[in-house]
Amino acid sequence: MKNPKKQWIALSLLTLMLVKAWVLPLLYLDFEIRRDYIIANLCVNRDKPMMHCDGKCYLAKRIAEAKEKEARQAENDYLSHLLYQVMDSSQAVYSAPPVTFEVRMPVNYQYKSPFAARNAVADIFHPPLV
Repeated sequence: MKNPKKQWIALSLLTLMLVKAWVLPLLYLDFEIRRDYIIANLCVNRDKPMMHCDGKCYLAKRIAEAKEKEARQAENDYLSHLLYQVMDSSQAVYSAPPVTFEVRMPVNYQYKSPFAARNAVADIFHPPLV
């Protein structure tokens, strides 16, 4: 059985992601639904009808604010995540297991090549071989 606390966290994170994904479409929907009110009351250029702004200035300002807020939130989330990683004491600090070395004595052996001369003088000066 899953932990209810983890399920709640997962559900809240999913909801938060969906809200963040739907911010801009909801701004456009709000603009379309309240277009007449925005043109009449909230538009910056409502006194200049020859500009044909029709509330787009208000929409552009709201979109810029939403993007700026999202950028600030992303920066804050990143910084808080870094601080949480540094300050979190529940995580075990990685420590390598102790390494043990076994020191063996080197094997000493005597090897004499049959091709190597043991006594150079004896190899040169010897009776003739038959």
